[in-house]
Amino acid sequence: MVFSGLPFLFVFLPICLLAYFAVPNIKAKNIVLLIASLVFYAIGEPIWVFLMMLSALINYAAGLIIHRRRGTFYAKLALIIAVALGIALLVAFKYLDFLIQTVNSLLPFARLPLANIALPIGISFFTFQTMSYTIDVYKNQVAVQKNYFTFLLFVSLFPQLIAGPILRYSDVALQLENRTTTLSGFCRGITRFVVGCAKKVLLANTIGEIATLIFTEKYIAQGVSSVGTWVGAICLALQIYFDFSGYSDMAIGLGYMFGFEYGENFNYPYISRSVTEFWRRWHISLGTFFRDYVYIPLGGNRKHQLVNLLVVWSLTGLWHGANWNFVLWGLYYFVFLVLEKFILKRKLEKIPVLSNIITLVAVTVGWVIFFFEDIGQCGAALSNMFGFGNVPLWSSSLTTPVVNNIAFILIGIVACLPIGKIVGQKVNGIKDNKPTVWFVATLTFNVVLLFICVAALVGAAYNPFLYFRF
Repeated sequence: MVFSGLPFLFVFLPICLLAYFAVPNIKAKNIVLLIASLVFYAIGEPIWVFLMMLSALINYAAGLIIHRRRGTFYAKLALIIAVALGIALLVAFKYLDFLIQTVNSLLPFARLPLANIALPIGISFFTFQTMSYTIDVYKNQVAVQKNYFTFLLFVSLFPQLIAGPILRYSDVALQLENRTTTLSGFCRGITRFVVGCAKKVLLANTIGEIATLIFTEKYIAQGVSSVGTWVGAICLALQIYFDFSGYSDMAIGLGYMFGFEYGENFNYPYISRSVTEFWRRWHISLGTFFRDYVYIPLGGNRKHQLVNLLVVWSLTGLWHGANWNFVLWGLYYFVFLVLEKFILKRKLEKIPVLSNIITLVAVTVGWVIFFFEDIGQCGAALSNMFGFGNVPLWSSSLTTPVVNNIAFILIGIVACLPIGKIVGQKVNGIKDNKPTVWFVATLTFNVVLLFICVAALVGAAYNPFLYFRF
């Protein structure tokens, strides 16, 4: 089940909201949310819901042991076992076939059979969340949670379970025990959810169809034109951004509806003046996770900085998928970040416009590496982009689909700019001075935009969610 699907919008969410607000106290509300979250996950993954519950149980138990035996060998052992089991589960379900294929390709005599284990949805997200809790308890940065079901609620909260933001226990510890939903917060949540839905359904899906068309095997085999490949890459960059940030917006909006406040996960990354800045604005929760739990413990900027960066960006690539193109994608950004950190030293950031263009080109090329799991196809696409592919400048067969959707592409480009943030600040001024006008305008906006999204979903055959595989 996805947030941008009709069953969620018209069945699951209304029932969940009615049940949540029908019960009298926070304990009962947590029970409703826990049941709803487990049902939400079980609808898509009926078997693997027990894997998520096991992951939560392992780290819950480790937290208790660390709390009761703090400063002893047993506390450290509990931490090591919990982290090792979390990594082992992630490797077994996400990377085992990748490792087997790699061994088979490197050793001609090796013919290890593939495990062919289905990838549980959101396993990277809930594994990171449970591990971070245990580490923070060990470091005495958060209080231990003594109720397993409360901890399971933190792990399984359906608004952020399958696509983030990656929550830390410290982010919601107090909110799990004490929170309220105000009318203003609920309306804010609805608006954020509807805007995220529109980003996903109207922009990501529509623009994504062009990228998918251009980068199909048929077009790659025929040799996509140079400009056509760039159009495909730009559409791909827009699709990935609106797909993932739209889902994050919906998650944050749902959080507001239930009284939770999640941190922002995107901050207009395509206005960045450097790759370093881009990664401060893109998937913020993932970046801070790797910084705090990998980069700094390895030594950060103090020692072995290059090695630390190499480890972090190799892991960042692998986190996104079990394939060599994701490793290359991570290493690609490692090279850019090293260049900026040790050679350019933020010189580009001081050159407006040019620095934005260079960063956008670098990021767009990166998304092509990210998209193609077949390294040969990736190489062909990059060759076409830079004029080495012996292809024409433009393919006439692409004219119609691009022209028919040019309005969505242009709207998508404009929506990458912080115009919405400026408008939101103006709207807040109206809210303070003319609350009735604000309420009517907000209600109208949400109803109209949601109606358009539903109309688009009714006949839609293309409604993927790219981050399900992570």
